[in-house]
Formats: sequence, C-alpha cells, structure tokens
Amino acid sequence: MKLIVNIEYNGRQRLVGTIEGSSQSDARFQYDETFLHSPDSMPVSLSLPLQERPFSASQTKNYFEGLLPEGFTRRTVAQWMHVDENDYLSILHGLGRECLGAVQIIAEDEKLNESYEPVSREEIRALAEEGVSKSTEIVTRAHLSLTGASGKVGLYYDRTNDKWYFPWGTAPSTHIVKQSHVRLNDIVTNERLSLMTAQKCGIEIPESFIINTGTGNENEVLFATARYDRSMPEHPRIIDGLPCPCRLHQEDFAQALGILASEKYEKKPEGYLKMMFETLRYYSSDPIRDQMKLWDMIVFNYLIGNTDAHIKNFSLLYSPNMKSIRLSPAYDLVSTTVYEQSTREMAFFIGNDLLIDHISRESFRTAARDIGLSERIALERFDRMKEVFLPAMEESATQLSDAGYPKAIEIKSGILRSGGIGM
Repeated sequence: MKLIVNIEYNGRQRLVGTIEGSSQSDARFQYDETFLHSPDSMPVSLSLPLQERPFSASQTKNYFEGLLPEGFTRRTVAQWMHVDENDYLSILHGLGRECLGAVQIIAEDEKLNESYEPVSREEIRALAEEGVSKSTEIVTRAHLSLTGASGKVGLYYDRTNDKWYFPWGTAPSTHIVKQSHVRLNDIVTNERLSLMTAQKCGIEIPESFIINTGTGNENEVLFATARYDRSMPEHPRIIDGLPCPCRLHQEDFAQALGILASEKYEKKPEGYLKMMFETLRYYSSDPIRDQMKLWDMIVFNYLIGNTDAHIKNFSLLYSPNMKSIRLSPAYDLVSTTVYEQSTREMAFFIGNDLLIDHISRESFRTAARDIGLSERIALERFDRMKEVFLPAMEESATQLSDAGYPKAIEIKSGILRSGGIGM
C-alpha cells in the first residue's frame, strides 16, 4: 500500500511524503525529497523531524495512528469498512481526507472531490437519537477522521443562516459535533458547564454551544465545538456557495512525544507532565505564557474532577505557515468523577500522586519542582484558580439552568462533592 501525505500551508495543500508498506508492521513514512529541501518546509510532527531516510514502522504508527478514532467508534468504523480494527493503514486510507490539524491522507492517483451537502433537521435529530451507529456511518461515508472514543462527527456550520452541512471528500468542517447519551448521562450539559466555568476562570476555550433538537432531553441534544484548527481567510475559496475555511496544523502531545494512543494514560511514573512542559519550553513561540496556560488547565482539570485529561487531550497548534507553535485552547473538559463508574485515577501523575483523593496542594508543589516551574508562581496560580473556581461554577450552572438545562445544578453539586475542589 502507498498513501500520499499532504499538509495545508497557508490554505494550499502540499505534498509532504508517503507511507509505504504491505502492513502496519512494515509501513514507513518518508518525506518527499522536494518538500524536504524546500526552504520553508517544516515537519508534520515534532516526533518526525525532517530527515531523508524513512522512519521506522513504530515511529510511523505512533503519529499516524494518532489521527484515528479509538474504542467503539474505531471498531464500528472498521466494521463499516470491512477491515480489521487493528489495521490502522486501511482505516487511515478510508478516513484520512479530513483529519484533525492540516494533514490529509489519500491513496496514490486518487481523484479528489469536495462538496457540502445540507443536513436536514431530521438528520440532526437522528444523529442525536441514534447514537454512535449514526455518527460512524457519517464518519465512514464522509472520510472524516476525528480522534477519541466518543460518538462525534465533523460538520460545517453556516452561522449566518443557522444551517448545517456534511463536508464530503476533502471539504473541511468547521465544528465537531458530539452526541450525548452514547457516552455518559447528561454529558453535554456537563461539558458545557465545564467549559463555561473554565472560561470564567481565565482559561482559553473554543466557542461551543448545545444543539437542541427537541425539548432538551438527553437524546435530543448535541454538543457543537468550533474547530480551533480551522480559520476563515479574508478571501476564502467557495465550495457549493459556502466560504471554505483553511486548515491549521495541530498535534496532540502523544503524537508530539511519540507515544502511542494506547499509552495515553500514565500508569506508572514516566514523567508525562515533565515531558509536556519541556516540549513547550523548547518549541513554543511563547514558552512562558504557554507553560502558565498548561499549568492552569491541569489545575482546573483536578478541581473539576476530570480524570480523563490524558495527553491526547492537550495539543500544540501551528501557525498557518507552520513556523510557530503555541499551546492550543483547552478542550474535552468534563467532570468524570460525577459518574460513579469512572476511575478516580488521574490520567497522569501530579507530583508523586495519581489518585485524585491523594492529590493536594503539596502534590502540585512537588509537580512544579519536578517540571521546572517556580514553586511560588505555580502555587500562587493554584490558589487563584481554586479561589475563582467556585463562583465561576455557581454562575455558569445558574446560567445553564436558566437557559433550559436544569441538570446543570445537579452536576455542579456532584462536581463540588467529587472533584478536587472538595478534597
């Protein structure tokens, strides 16, 4: 199999390289010679630096499998495609037209097309009602690859006319739309409450909103998040009468560090937190600000009880010309501890502690020392976040309840009982 790897620079697709091999055990990525020697070339990942020789099969898999969905979604997509769920190359071939970031994967000599097809109200309602089976059908038909294990699709939103569209072929989406009841009870309200609270605490987040297809019941709502890795240029291309956004490249920390998606949770002390901060220190175009932003996100996830904040839920965002890197806005913020079936182990160690019940201010002091932050500054930010957290959550829960989502009050109470704020 030979797959072509393109990446979007300043709104234009460029050939980056190829993936060649008979199976995942010998598939190897290699940069195209012309791209490699171009004066403005940049690597597609920090884990795949510019070099002439092909990368190993494991290096190739670490990055490119990280573009694919996981868990039940991946299994269902594989069934739709009639391939083995472990055959990441075949799934990548099927879904790689529209990935997170600016990478695009296509078959050699493949003819590309792009279009936007209106989504009817009935289809939006079906997406909310039918769960992951409907989302994976859309993902497979539209060749969209979105990481993670939950039921979600990429859609195009025409804000002016309040209309949704399916992006077919290589047409870029503008929003990620998640389902509710296929994951955990009231997860849409939970995520909206968490994001609203985070924003009031000074954390940068992408725009998000609830799509209500009925009366607000769990099987009638979807959660839409604007893609921070898409931007509308001043003079966009037009597809089917709609302005086409540009792709901005991004990669999560697992990809940047060369860690498999299956190892995104730190089960024994391996220094995930330290590696994340060292990456920002070395590669960010504003390392001090980005380290403070990351620290605030980690403190917030502890306070809210988000034990699913693994290293694939933190990302690096590249500029349109790929020349600078910044920490991305926070995303996938939810309180998992409000659900009894969820683990109370954090996704990586804070200091020497993994279990949220054992984490304290002293754990963060140890973490700051380990990762090279000033203990004084780190703890001042910890104390400030803890101080503003409660009023921010109270205000957000009231606003959501007044908007027709009364479960926000119950979720707030659950967070205050089960999250780090109650420790």
